[in-house]
Amino acid sequence: MAAQTSSPMIEFSGVSKWYGDFHVLRDIHLKIARGEHVVICGPSGSGKSTLIRCINGLERHHGGVLTVDGTALTEDPNVTQRIRSNVGMVFQQFNLFPHLTVLENLTLAPMTVGKLPRHEAESRAMAQLKRVRIAEQAQKYPLQMSGGQQQRVAIARALCLSPSIMLFDEPTSALDPEMIQEVLDVMIELADQGITMLCVTHEMGFAKAVADRVIFMDQGQIVEEGAPHEFFSNPKCDRTKAFLSKILMH
Repeated sequence: MAAQTSSPMIEFSGVSKWYGDFHVLRDIHLKIARGEHVVICGPSGSGKSTLIRCINGLERHHGGVLTVDGTALTEDPNVTQRIRSNVGMVFQQFNLFPHLTVLENLTLAPMTVGKLPRHEAESRAMAQLKRVRIAEQAQKYPLQMSGGQQQRVAIARALCLSPSIMLFDEPTSALDPEMIQEVLDVMIELADQGITMLCVTHEMGFAKAVADRVIFMDQGQIVEEGAPHEFFSNPKCDRTKAFLSKILMH
């Protein structure tokens, strides 16, 4: 369980966002403690992915204050870049460069953004590939690998910038069922290493194993949240009950 120490790592204070006339996030109030693991679930279009994409400035919030590790996100690109350097993100699609080897995919950002010399970037990349248990694949190209292996490469790439926050946006949704567990196993190991983690997922077994807190969103709002045991065994809200009755049947 995350230690509730000092100021929160992430804090949403009355955050709202619109896409045109569509109010996708509605007055979000949320604090994430340092080292906390939070799983966010909810129906399609509920604002889950938008919520976590606001944290590293991939989406701009339009109202309220969003603070990441003590810094309020603004439209200043220097502020956004500083926050992004501390936040790793893994998407549904792997977003690997197909013309680069696994090792080259991992060293690109540390060398160009972090200005690391090649030998240091490669050393860091190999350490992260070992961490996700695919170091032997370093010289392969992404399309020579399974989907599960590619997603583990994507996780290793995010870790190469030594983030203190990791965001996962439905990281297993593009995978075949037999590949899902290998990615979840890597994420479970990461959760044991003190990184603040937010994960949008419908993998409720993962939520039970890893989450300090589960948040249910619907129509741009946080409808319910709680510790996994309480959330799954005793949901309070009818919308949460209806969602869980569908998702837990699969």
